[in-house]
Order: sequence, then C-alpha cells, then structure tokens
Amino acid sequence: MREIKKVFIAGGTGFLGYPIAEIFIERKVRVDTIALEHELKDLDFMDKRIGLTFGNLFEMKDKELKELFAGKDYDAIIYALGPDDRVTPNAPAYDFFHEKLVQKCYHILEIAKKCGVKGAVILSSYFAYYDKILGGKLSKYHPYIRARIEQQEKCFELADEKFFVNAVELPYIFGVGPNRKPIWKDSFLAHFDGFNSIYFPKGGGTAIIDRIGVAEAVVACAYVGESKTAYPIATDNITYKEMLKIMLDALGDTRKVVEIPGLLCALGTKSFLKKFKEQGKEPGLYYPKLMNGVLNKKFYIDPEKSMNDLHFSELGFSGGKNAKEEIITSMQALK
Repeated sequence: MREIKKVFIAGGTGFLGYPIAEIFIERKVRVDTIALEHELKDLDFMDKRIGLTFGNLFEMKDKELKELFAGKDYDAIIYALGPDDRVTPNAPAYDFFHEKLVQKCYHILEIAKKCGVKGAVILSSYFAYYDKILGGKLSKYHPYIRARIEQQEKCFELADEKFFVNAVELPYIFGVGPNRKPIWKDSFLAHFDGFNSIYFPKGGGTAIIDRIGVAEAVVACAYVGESKTAYPIATDNITYKEMLKIMLDALGDTRKVVEIPGLLCALGTKSFLKKFKEQGKEPGLYYPKLMNGVLNKKFYIDPEKSMNDLHFSELGFSGGKNAKEEIITSMQALK
C-alpha cells in the first residue's frame, strides 16, 4: 500500500471530485485543488480544509503548471477533468476530444511527474473497458470512446518505478452533490420531451454506481491500484427499461417505456445528425451505432472484481450507496 499524505485533485470541486476530497480528508490526507472562480460563485459548501487555487488547468502555461506542482510533495494527482460524451463540439468531434482528453491530460501529468508528483489516477469511461472487450469496435465509430482509449494508452506511457498511473472506468453515476442539480434531466430525459411514451432500444442494460462508490474506487486506486491498469467499477447492473421506469416513477411521470429494435432506433437518429451537421457540430457518440451497438447491449460489470482487486475491505470501503436508490434521490432533486 502506498503512503498517501498529500494529493492534488484536478476537478476537486465537482460532482465527483468533491466526495473524493472528502474521503481523503477523512483519512487525514492533505487535499489541494483548483477551480474556475465563476463556478464557485453560487456555492457555499467549499470545505475550508481543502487548499483552493483559482485557475484553468487547460489554459495554464507550462511555467504556471510547474508553480502549481513543484515543491508541493504531492503523492498523487487525481485527474477528474475533461468533457464527457454529453458534449457536442464543433466538427470534427475527434479533434476536440483528443485535445481535451489526450493531449491536455498527458501534458498536465507529464509536468506533474517532472515536478515530483508520485502518481496519477485518471477518471475514465466504462466505454473504454467495453471497447477493449469488443476488439476496438466502439472506438472505430465513436470519437469520444476513441479518445478515452488513447487517453489511457498515452498516459500509461508516463508510468515508471517512480510514477504510477492508473484509471477508473466509470459507468452511469447517480447521486446528489451539495448545491448542485443532477444532470439527468437535461442530459438524458430531455431527449424524450414531447413524446407520449419513452422509446428506447430493446434488450439493453448498463452498469451503475453512485458518486460515493466512485470516490472510494478512486481513493483506493491511489493507495493500492496497479500501475498501467484500468479498473471498471460498478455496484449494480440494471436494464435500461428498469432504470427509465425508476426515473419516471420518481418524477411522477406516467409515461410508459416502449422498447423497439435497435436498428429502428438507429434510423430515427438520422435527423439529429443532419441537424448537427447543419450547425457544424458532431456528437462524440455516433448515434446510429449508439442505438444499435451500445444501448441495445448489456454493458454489465462484475461489482465484486474491482472491489476485491482494490482491497476495499482492507481500506474499510463498502462500495458506496445503493445505486438504484440513488436514481430515485437524483430524480427527486430535480423537482
């Protein structure tokens, strides 16, 4: 087990970064973070035990990054930054995600390593886990997933005897953070606005976890995670039909969930792609292959494996809250 006395969390005030900071603090670890000042103007939850610097890591020059890390004796940097698949950037999407997830992440970790930081934990996506299982079939079509794979491969190159690098591959995450509204309504349920029923690809399912479970896994990676290793994590698995039903019931929404073949769902996404193209944008997930290749498949994860691999029992971790119950909590927070 590594000795962890001081960490830097890139994204430590966010939905996932903050509970990570809390767990480290509970374990008597000094936590520093950086945040954009305007992001905190309406928040009053910031823990005074967290060392806070204002700034934008993506825009910092090398000199500023060195000043941020040099002489601080950080045992690890937790990298909880970067866009996820909800972002629809200007085309080509791959260039955007490659810059933000691969180039920026590698550069920041490279400088951190040169400044004496001893290791890094990267928050990644379980799409990367399944892309490896499927032999690259996902990264072939989805720019976001391709960038996530390359992020791991590139950053793992930094690993050596003095600098560990590992990753946590995250599935759907539920829970409610201080003074923050869950993103599920705008980023997920909004796609079904105006429909009398919820139409979704037939037969699909996903791994799920809550934000505390994520935080425990990240902290465990800092202490005991093997270098050059990615850990897919979850606390439960659920069909999309059941997940949507829980969401709707919690919101008092009486619409039914209707499953249809993935191929038909794929055909229905053509209009969205046309609209994005007219706007000069491109999603990180290619909608036709998302409907008929991802959402109609069961992307499940064995909850016990990573918990055992990361020595949860030894560290006193439980795996977080009940993820299905946290779906309800997340939806009720939207009312």
